[in-house]
Amino acid sequence: MRIALAAALVLGLAAPALAEDDESLVTYQSLKPELAIDLAKAAMEFCREQGYQVGVSVVDRSGTLQTFMRDRYAGSHTVETATRKAWTAVSFRTNTTDLDPVTQPGGDAYGIRFISKALPLGGGIMIESGGTMVGAVGVSGAPGPHLDDECAEAGIAAIEDQLGF
Repeated sequence: MRIALAAALVLGLAAPALAEDDESLVTYQSLKPELAIDLAKAAMEFCREQGYQVGVSVVDRSGTLQTFMRDRYAGSHTVETATRKAWTAVSFRTNTTDLDPVTQPGGDAYGIRFISKALPLGGGIMIESGGTMVGAVGVSGAPGPHLDDECAEAGIAAIEDQLGF
C-alpha cells in the first residue's frame, strides 16, 4: 500500500499542470529525426573521446524511441538501459540523476523502481526547447552514471542552437 501511495504521489507531482482551455486539439513540438540522430552521434562521439563505449537513445516527448546509436564495443545491455533512462526522464519529467536518490529503498518514491520501464539511474536527461520538454536522451556504458550524464549533456549542447533556448 505504501509503495503504491508513494508512486501515485510522485506521478502526481511529475504530471504537467492541466491547461484550462476549451480547445479540442493540442499542438506540441518534437525533435525532427535528423536532429535526434545528430544529438545521439554527438553524445556517442563525446563519450568515445573520453575513452567510453556507449549506447545512446533519444526519445520523443511521449517516450517513443526516435533513434538509438551504439558504439562498436559498447555492451549489449546499453540498448535497453539507454532507452529506459531516456523514457524515465520523459515519463517523470525529471533527469534520472535526480530520481536516483529519491527512489532508493525506504524512500517515499521507492515504488518507482517497480515500474517495468523505469530506470532511475543517472544518464537520462530531458531535452528542452523554449522551456518545453521535447524529448530526452539516455546514455549507457560510461564507467559511472555521472559520466553518462556528461555524455548526454554534450549531445544536447551540440544541437542547442537548433532548439530555440
